Amino acid sequence: MIDYNDLGPEKLIEIYDPKLDLHGYVVVDNTKLGPAKGGLRMTSTVSLDEVAGLARAMTYKCAIAELPFGGGKSGIKADLKSITKEEKLELVKAFSKALKNLVPKEYIAGPDVATGEEEMAVFVEVNGSPKAATGKPQSMKGLPHELGSTGIGVAWATLVACQHVKLNIAGATVAIEGFGNVGTFAASKLSQEGAKIVAVSDSTGAIYNPNGLDIQKLLDVKKKTGSVTKYQDCEILEGGRIFELAVDILIPAALGDVITNVNADKVLAKIVIEAANLPVSHDAEEKLAKKGILVVPDIVANAGGVISSYAEYMGYNKEKMFELVKSKITKNTQLILEKSKKSGTTSRISALNLARERLGIKAR
Repeated sequence: MIDYNDLGPEKLIEIYDPKLDLHGYVVVDNTKLGPAKGGLRMTSTVSLDEVAGLARAMTYKCAIAELPFGGGKSGIKADLKSITKEEKLELVKAFSKALKNLVPKEYIAGPDVATGEEEMAVFVEVNGSPKAATGKPQSMKGLPHELGSTGIGVAWATLVACQHVKLNIAGATVAIEGFGNVGTFAASKLSQEGAKIVAVSDSTGAIYNPNGLDIQKLLDVKKKTGSVTKYQDCEILEGGRIFELAVDILIPAALGDVITNVNADKVLAKIVIEAANLPVSHDAEEKLAKKGILVVPDIVANAGGVISSYAEYMGYNKEKMFELVKSKITKNTQLILEKSKKSGTTSRISALNLARERLGIKAR
């Protein structure tokens, strides 16, 4: 259900082209701070309600990160298993063409689920403006999300959370659900900081070794075989067991709604860092908080991607981008955790109140 309130949404757009079997959506949620910014996802289940919810999250995320962007999102409904790469790019081209009157003045695209620098290059070429999308290839003066901005930002949020609860990152045990772009960079950065990555998962399954996984070796295995389960010297876990491990830090970095009222009581981690979009339901966040588990919400923890988008929009190089990701993520994570502790509210409520404050709207 779409949440209509004093924030928005301002525009709900549905695009349909029967010749290409193109069915897509764009939601411009709020443009008070600037043009709506949000990624383009391509899945077989994407819906207007889903896109609207993610656009609202972007409104909050951009406000918290103090970026001159509003919140937006877009999606193309497509079964990527049944179409070719060329057909996929044709859908992106048609989608971009249909949005010429909206982009980039009111909405700016970016990478999201199943899209990356190649799709953004096509989107920009059709639109005609280099500002039409961020996450473009470096050859187009872009800062593609393949550089790891979101995952590295998640790692910075994790380090701040550890300091907040006085947990030494050196030797701290970490489980990461999702070993794609976000999860791999978060794992690598945290491993470099001394953390012990004991469990990871991807779409093929999950693996666990209480003594720690060799992240470089795991990256090689994933690249060669396409599956983390081909890694040797580990236990293969069933289903959602990765969320129930007795680890210090749990990072859901793939799907939404993976921790809910159904399994929140089984979470044993001390800290949960929301690297995916909306991976923990709001009710479950409250349950975790009552159990004494610290949660850093997605609108704070995974803002590295949109911060990188801003850096690209401004023409910064990747070094300046990573400095900006570090400074904004660490500052805002610390601020929200301190506000949460002082007010006795969940970190999400504190984050939402901060966002509304920065939007000039009364806190709820």
